Amino acid sequence: MVDQDLRSTALEAVHESLGATFTDFAGWRMPVRYDSDLAEHRAVRESAGLFDLSHMGEIHLRGPQAGEALDHAMAGKISAVTIGRAKYTLLLTEQGGVIDDVIVYRLAEDHFLVVANASNAVVDGEEIRARAKGFDVEVDDASDRTSLIAVQGPASEQILLDLLAAEDSGVEGVTAEDITSMKYYRFAEGTWRGDDLLVARTGYTGEDGFELYVGDDSVEELWKALTAVGGDRVVPCGLACRDTLRLEAGMPLYGNELSRDLLPAQAGMGRIIALSSKGDFVGREATEAAQTEGLPVLVGLAAEGRRAARAGSAVRDGEGNEIGAVTSGVLSPTLGHPIALAYIDPSHREVGTELVVDVRGKDLPVRVVETPFYRRG
Repeated sequence: MVDQDLRSTALEAVHESLGATFTDFAGWRMPVRYDSDLAEHRAVRESAGLFDLSHMGEIHLRGPQAGEALDHAMAGKISAVTIGRAKYTLLLTEQGGVIDDVIVYRLAEDHFLVVANASNAVVDGEEIRARAKGFDVEVDDASDRTSLIAVQGPASEQILLDLLAAEDSGVEGVTAEDITSMKYYRFAEGTWRGDDLLVARTGYTGEDGFELYVGDDSVEELWKALTAVGGDRVVPCGLACRDTLRLEAGMPLYGNELSRDLLPAQAGMGRIIALSSKGDFVGREATEAAQTEGLPVLVGLAAEGRRAARAGSAVRDGEGNEIGAVTSGVLSPTLGHPIALAYIDPSHREVGTELVVDVRGKDLPVRVVETPFYRRG
């Protein structure tokens, strides 16, 4: 039973009308599924799925030194991002661990939008505000008034084009050409029935797709409009299939593959950190001084059969020595065999290495494989 004291998105009534099963996620009452995890997963891979992601955090920075403030706060060179583009980056601790992985959109010369994970949204807002002190910038946490929905899958572009072409589309300022010419990690701005609208070609599924940011008061009508034009090409999707989709795509989940106790280099994210720039950022000194040799590294694992490893499952070498642990695991709906991400001793990271995972007391032979496990097309 889900705690009724949990926070709810502006789409809760819609989810209830669709028969959603809810779960507690980061203090939010979120739909985990509507029909079946497998059906929703396949819909995204084959056509399109519609997700409510309004539990995510949205933090605006406005002012002449907004870029410089983010260069100090984040591990990436945010001031170098051009208007109309987005960048995936990290918010680090002083010790170089990961507070959160975020996406930053540059809306104008002096205006940026930081999108944070739901579990870290409050902390991120507080941390960014503290790190922005001394810069000529205003920090505005708009999480409580902003909704986010995503259309993900190969039919997503056509669904948005159909929305724009509808007799009463409600969209102004975003054109069909904006959608068709939009590259990955780009976005366009306009309005939805008078409310600010941001349409970004981003997502967390490994498929082509779009994320749409709009005010809480407008999101229900936008959801219904996308459902109407999508017809049988789009189905509502919950957090369960979002997790299996992102795992197939090799995308990390904060709290599983990323945490304050792990360095970005261990997760293969060293390239994200702007050590080549001359500027200072929180966590830079620790990152430069860090000795990563011998630390566990993140790898992909694959197995045969139907038994899947779960987070926390021990990983052992051929001699029975424990060398790491699984962080995420699932029986891949697309590939038809078990896959997992795990942190292991780096001496066993070579692709093709044969290892064993403990699955509820039984040995599951696995091998180290390249990630992502699934690539569209």
